[in-house]
Amino acid sequence: MDKCYHSVYGLHIKQFIQTKRKLGFKYVTETFALSKIDDLATQTRQTSQGITKAFADMWAEKRPNESRGYHYHRMLMLVQLSSYINDIGIESYIPKLPRFPENTFIPYVYSRDEIAMLFKACDELRMQIAHRESCLFCMPVLLRLLYATGIRIGEALDLKDEDVNLEDGYIRIQDSKNKKQRAIPISASLNLVCKEYLSYRAWLPYKNSTTGFFFVNVSGNKCGQGFRKWFRKCLEHANIPYLGEKHGPRIHDLRHTFAVNSLAGMAEAGIDLYASLPILSNYLGHQSIGATDHYVRLTASMFPDLIRDMDKTCIDVFPKFRNYGAD
Repeated sequence: MDKCYHSVYGLHIKQFIQTKRKLGFKYVTETFALSKIDDLATQTRQTSQGITKAFADMWAEKRPNESRGYHYHRMLMLVQLSSYINDIGIESYIPKLPRFPENTFIPYVYSRDEIAMLFKACDELRMQIAHRESCLFCMPVLLRLLYATGIRIGEALDLKDEDVNLEDGYIRIQDSKNKKQRAIPISASLNLVCKEYLSYRAWLPYKNSTTGFFFVNVSGNKCGQGFRKWFRKCLEHANIPYLGEKHGPRIHDLRHTFAVNSLAGMAEAGIDLYASLPILSNYLGHQSIGATDHYVRLTASMFPDLIRDMDKTCIDVFPKFRNYGAD
């Protein structure tokens, strides 16, 4: 249910969200920041139909312990809202965005030995106490699917039974981050893993489940956030050090690992870099090739022998990463 907005900007906010959604954007998390703009406007009793400089300055004040990234995205929402108000013919002040914070995050890339240990640890995990909402049941196939296809965890959990075609060997991603539908081929070994999972799923005690999701918990409902706890346990049992929430390794790093291994594999097969990048970008569901570029530098760092013949001038156009060990 859509939130009610009470400030002088309320109608503009509601129409702005509707416009964005008609254009194909989900606009779910963004509505939180917009609701806070509405709350501040209500509290300060704004009367101008357009955003004023005074209000923009109040909104721009950095909050205690607020990260630069969150502050930037908060300001971005005000800029977008104010631009929309201008577009509908009402004068509105558009503040200058702060400098975009530099992304210092470096993805973790699992070695093949670590992947093998991770799968083994996952297969051997057991629940100490029976819990109907536990998603441990689907973890072994979930991890293998993420590693073998590179899809996002949210895309995997949103898969419906009808999206997993084991007869023809592919899965269909319908509700992706960038609203790009795509078909992902799956290997014969992964196909067998999925069939084995379905055979065991058929023995679950739930009855008359209508959720239709491929990955379910013991109750037959869609898997929730419990997978993060089990993944941490997998790391622990596999003796892979967990460095903290912002440092990983994370379950999403299986996607990074897939991307790097894919680029390395194409380079080894002699496929030109400028041919492999669009292929990988489309496969991963990226909005542009630019979102895939940083994997080139990472692949070059981890597999220098494969990319040693690459034009050294060209590789410098890609973002740089600290060196990775091959292990």
